[in-house]
Amino acid sequence: MNDASPRPAPDAGSEADAGAGVVIDHVTVRFGQDPGHVALRGLSLEAGPQTFTVLLGPSGCGKTTVLRLVDGLIAPDSGVVRVFGKPPKPGPRIGLVFQSYRLIPWATVRGNVAFGLKATGLSAQERRDRVHRHLDLVGLARVADAYPRQLSGGMKQRVALARALAPEPEILLMDEPFASIDAQTRELMQIELMRIWTVRRSLVLFVTHSVDEAILLADRVALFSSAPGRVVEVVEVGLERPRWAYDARAEPRYVELRRYLSGRMRELVLSDPSSEFFGRDLTPPEDH
Repeated sequence: MNDASPRPAPDAGSEADAGAGVVIDHVTVRFGQDPGHVALRGLSLEAGPQTFTVLLGPSGCGKTTVLRLVDGLIAPDSGVVRVFGKPPKPGPRIGLVFQSYRLIPWATVRGNVAFGLKATGLSAQERRDRVHRHLDLVGLARVADAYPRQLSGGMKQRVALARALAPEPEILLMDEPFASIDAQTRELMQIELMRIWTVRRSLVLFVTHSVDEAILLADRVALFSSAPGRVVEVVEVGLERPRWAYDARAEPRYVELRRYLSGRMRELVLSDPSSEFFGRDLTPPEDH
């Protein structure tokens, strides 16, 4: 269980803070006029370099807000956010993959991936090399001159992933990137992501509602309360990598984590007065 009590704000640029990668210390975020909607209250979370952390929790609990804080798109109303020891700001050090593909419809696959490199200061040849390398990384070099309308949903998401990876970010933020694709493609994309992460080792913060996806991908799962969001627990997954090399779902540790996290998610929803399921008895029936 996380200790949500406030700590002294870390010095911007301190060695310890920089080593932590991402530090979110007792952060509160409100939207709208005072008092407004409280999205996060007293949320604390740390993620080290080259680690894969999944943010898991009920709908509307502020998981996407955390990504926006880390990317510097919004600022907290109180508390501290540091990225490698400094206040966060958008830039090539941080890549962001959305649930919707957000591709440029009139640009080719190559053009969409190149778009993310415009602010990097690379030469034209270096940009071309980066685009080719990352399209090859996600298995799309053969459709480099196709347009988004000619691609399947899974291929569009791989283009979005290549665009985020092309600047070679130190941090990759992923907001339910596989939620809008079919189950079979989603499973293949999870394997693809694990394979790429094994090579690239960016610090990843990955948002999902799926317990199975969280366990399969993560080093650690940060479990969020209902809104206003806070981290109520951080669970170490502890499954051997690479997880595509064996049937991770059959492992006793996987089964144990799935039962535990599913139960905790159910508790959080049923105990939330704002939930339409508040107070319901959803206890699974006993086997006969």
